[in-house]
Formats: sequence, structure tokens, C-alpha cells
Amino acid sequence: MSWLELLNNLESGAVRAATQDENGNWHANVEVKQGILEAFKNGTNTEFPGGFVDKHNLAPQGFAADAGVRMVPGGSSVRRGAHVAKGTIIMPPAYVNIGAFIDEGTMVDSHALVGSCAQVGKNVHLSAAVQLGGVLEPIGASPVVIEDDAFIGAGCVIVEGVVVKKGAVLAPGVRLSATIPVFDCVNERQLDKGEAIPENAIVIPGSRPASNAWGREQGLSMSCALIVKYRDEQSDASLLLEEVLR
Repeated sequence: MSWLELLNNLESGAVRAATQDENGNWHANVEVKQGILEAFKNGTNTEFPGGFVDKHNLAPQGFAADAGVRMVPGGSSVRRGAHVAKGTIIMPPAYVNIGAFIDEGTMVDSHALVGSCAQVGKNVHLSAAVQLGGVLEPIGASPVVIEDDAFIGAGCVIVEGVVVKKGAVLAPGVRLSATIPVFDCVNERQLDKGEAIPENAIVIPGSRPASNAWGREQGLSMSCALIVKYRDEQSDASLLLEEVLR
């Protein structure tokens, strides 16, 4: 498949930068990521209206009304090679990078970033200033994945291939990376390194004492995340999204 065919297939959703196996685990699609890098290699810098400069073959996408995508005016951009499904709303300013996948009915709020190859499921809410990290290199590295019906609160930062499972809720300001520990206060355990945020988990920012004696003597603390409960009818009601917005 040529890089041009790949970009078209990424936009249509025919191929994705990551796939889920029968056990629910996500894996990077190495061939897709190689093709994206090939597109960069074959692009030449060119001027676009408004004083922008980028690779000539990676121009921002435009959407017709019948695509079912509502991108509100005010500075948002969806780069070539990203898939945005019908029912998606993109509030300004927001940016969706190459290789990203956004499924139906998702809200991308102001100042949100959907990084390269990040995967976002159906009916997800990405609140204001959410940052989903991108990953093109190394080739085998898995991207950030947000599964269906998750709610990501304002200012959350999710990077380094973290997976947030279906229905999970992240309170504003949660930071998740490969090195930030997550403690499940309901089941009284620490998640293994690289373990996904469980389905329907409600996660808040937390802190823990510094790891060495000197740091503890100084009263220093380190960032962590805390699962404080799992979704129930009451929490579902508070997260109900107005269909009229769509």
C-alpha cells in the first residue's frame, strides 16, 4: 500500500494505527506507522493560506455537512490521515493529528489535543485542555487509547501508551503515564505497570510520599492517581450528555 492510499484509508477508518485483539489488548499497527513516516519523508514544505507551512501532502482536512462532523469555527484543525466519525463535535481550538481515530458521537472540547495515532472510542467526552499523547516513534510503541463511553475531565494528560477502558471517568487534572502509579482504593491494590485503567473506574488525582528518606523528611510528595469508586447509577446521571448538543 502506498503512503497516499494509506492516508486515504486512515481517514475513512478502513485501517487504524492500533488494533484490539480477542483478549481486549491493544497493539500498534507497525505497517501503518511506517507508512505515515513514509508520507512525511515524501512531503515537501509548502505554504498554506494563513501563513502556515507544513508538508504538502499533510494539509488539514475539510468536512462537508453530510459527513456528520461538526467542527465549530475558531481555529481547530484535523490533519490529513486522521479519522473523525459522524456525530463528532470539535470545539475551537482543538487539534487532531495524523493517524488518530475518533469514533462516533465523541466530543472534543476546546484546547484539546488528540495526538498522532491516538485512538478514541464512541461517545467519549474529551473535556477542555485534555492532552492525549501522540506516538509515531518508536515504531512498535502503542498509542494512547480511550475506549467507548469514557469521560476525560478538564486538563487531564494521558501519555505513553496508557489505555483507559470503557466507561472510565477521569476527574479534572488526572495525569497518567507509564511511570505514574495508579492505586485502586476499592480493591486495595496497585495496578501493574502498563495495566489499563479498568472499565467504569472513577479516577482522581492523588499524591504519595517521596520514595527516599530525604524526600520524606522534607515533606515532599509524588504524583499518583487513585481509583476511588466504580460507576453506578448516581455517577452515570451526573455524566449524562445532552443529545441536543449533537
